[in-house]
Amino acid sequence: MTSDKPNDTELMTRLAAGDMSALGDLVRRHQDKVLSLSYRVLRDWHRAEDVAQETFLRVYRAAKHYKPKAKFTTWLYRIVINLCFDEQRKQAKTAVSLEEAGQAVLAESDCNAAERKEVAELVKTAVNELPERQRLAVILHRYDGLSHAEIGEVTGWTKSAVESLLVRAYANLREKLDKMKYFVE
Repeated sequence: MTSDKPNDTELMTRLAAGDMSALGDLVRRHQDKVLSLSYRVLRDWHRAEDVAQETFLRVYRAAKHYKPKAKFTTWLYRIVINLCFDEQRKQAKTAVSLEEAGQAVLAESDCNAAERKEVAELVKTAVNELPERQRLAVILHRYDGLSHAEIGEVTGWTKSAVESLLVRAYANLREKLDKMKYFVE
């Protein structure tokens, strides 16, 4: 059975030929992920929305030169991350919020709602206290489901650098969360 929906590469080819409906299809298909990733990195909805909008402007501008060397989403995430880095250079301090943080821990827990909220806040705090590169690696790996190789493609880091960052990040998270639990007990 074949799908009637064109894949991302086909949409980029159509966009390069001037078919603006292809851009609409790409936006509908990827806007939630782009906005979510932007928000996790920037921790500010207004700035994340600006980055998401600029991302799709860049997709439009790059359509004629697009060469599918990697998955479209990897290329798209690279644009998002680069724009987020640019935005972070403009704004030194940001607000914090990672709604999904700690959901895996909470799913296995039978604690009450107040305890779940407290654990989620502890995880958010711990993730946000990580060094920037470790935090970004965790966001891309844990929340966006990217493989080590895909994270490397998105960020420009080597696969071994990504693996090292994730090992350090998860060790730091375990240590931070272990210390935090003593303050709430």
